[in-house]
Amino acid sequence: MESEHLKIFDDDRNQIGIATREEVHKAGYWHEVFHCWFVLKEEDTDYIYLQLRSEAKMDYPGLFDITAAGHLLADESVMDGVREVSEELGIDVSFDELEPLVVIDYCVTKGNFIDKEIANIFLYKMSGGFEDFKLQEDEVSGIIKVKFDDFADFWLGGKETIHIEGFKMDDEGNKIHIEQMAGKDQFVMHQLSYYETVIERIAEKIKSN
Repeated sequence: MESEHLKIFDDDRNQIGIATREEVHKAGYWHEVFHCWFVLKEEDTDYIYLQLRSEAKMDYPGLFDITAAGHLLADESVMDGVREVSEELGIDVSFDELEPLVVIDYCVTKGNFIDKEIANIFLYKMSGGFEDFKLQEDEVSGIIKVKFDDFADFWLGGKETIHIEGFKMDDEGNKIHIEQMAGKDQFVMHQLSYYETVIERIAEKIKSN
């Protein structure tokens, strides 16, 4: 995976070359990623899905994160990013089924790891349930859902914990039901401005229906 080649950009989003994934995160080059958030309406309640990152992941193992996300390779367009949904979650979605939310530049630094992402963010309105997910277990080890209003209050208000429900995979590949309260230390800590923008844009999409 570290040998993957990514397009790199300057601060004005002009492409300045191509580098390996390892070089990108060591030098702190801007690079493109694809994010897709899943939502579902059940009995007039809006839910948002998150993935549980595999413990085998190099970055943020064992934490809850964006439903599906990944790097765009040097030879890929933003439209090609939809492959992440199929690869990670086992759900076939076409690019035309996604609703564009926003493009965000943001940076997270953790020791020698510098992650400067140009995030192309999309929304997918799901109609199924947990049974539809067939996970790429070296990448994703579980799926949870939370009430969208609770998720917004969790990141933008005073809520310290949030009720999660879903499943995780055991060593034999079985789906094990999970239901518990979770704190922010169990989630990937994207910048607060990222959550603010994404939550606002998702709210606009789901409240207008």
